[in-house]
Amino acid sequence: MDVHAAVVHSFDAPPRYEPFDLPAPADEDQEVVDVLAVGLHPRVRTGASGRHYTSTGKLPMVPGVDGVGRRADGRLVYFVADDELSGSMATRTVIDSRRTVPLPDGVDVVKIAAAMNPAMSSWVALRRRVPLAAGQSVLILGATGNAGQMAVQVAKRLGAGRVVGAGRDRDRLAALSGIGADATVALTADAEATAAELAKEAAEVDLVIDYLWGKPAGDAIMALLRARADRSRALNWIQIGSMAGPTLELPSVALRSANFRLQGNGQGAVSTRAYLEELPSLVDEIERGGIEVTAAPVPLAEVESAWNAPELPGVRTVLVS
Repeated sequence: MDVHAAVVHSFDAPPRYEPFDLPAPADEDQEVVDVLAVGLHPRVRTGASGRHYTSTGKLPMVPGVDGVGRRADGRLVYFVADDELSGSMATRTVIDSRRTVPLPDGVDVVKIAAAMNPAMSSWVALRRRVPLAAGQSVLILGATGNAGQMAVQVAKRLGAGRVVGAGRDRDRLAALSGIGADATVALTADAEATAAELAKEAAEVDLVIDYLWGKPAGDAIMALLRARADRSRALNWIQIGSMAGPTLELPSVALRSANFRLQGNGQGAVSTRAYLEELPSLVDEIERGGIEVTAAPVPLAEVESAWNAPELPGVRTVLVS
């Protein structure tokens, strides 16, 4: 079988496009698909560097956590890669048919590949981890990243009454009002001013979607709890990403002096089955334009240069075969 793939030989170097021996399907639940489009997500980069918490450390490896493929009968599917199988960044790959969602003919495969992974984090968090009640308010910490921008839209689509976006990039913050944000907060080097602005705009939110962690999250937690009118009213903090650092310092008083619930959303925190059950509705939402995405298609053969190229703000690179 003629297969080329993006192959990682070292965690310190980008993958190279080269011939790849694709294993045969091991049972009736597995099948080979032609891969049409794969998103180059931050999750893919951390996995290919060996830094993701699911990494086994085994090399060589083919990265990729999801994609759009064409089955032998011509039908299109969105698939989530199985950790036990080769990744999706290849001209062909083996998938678990139970981890797929059928796609309609004529679907924009690049858009689906670009949007599903980043949108899935907030979609599952607000439907499965802490189900969002109609009219509740949400703070998106890290709203100027791709996933954060989609989280603003997802929260609105799922019925949030008020959405506050917080991030560093002022230009991208200004654009959030056009996709559903009711207020924004600039995260600046001035910790005191930032805390005051968070207290003003977000002290009474019901949920926080956190893509940052690190010091910005620790500061934001204390700013919100100190300003909250009723500390016994639940504040659900859903930790998803760690763009600002893997750890934070949190005073124990934060957990004793308020009804503050801290939990994560990711592989392990939510079952694979629960994730898969949410995929069809998310595909529908993306396909009909309820969640906007800007994608930049790049040939899979150019994966090495694409890997090293900086992404434009708000744009997701998609590798296409």
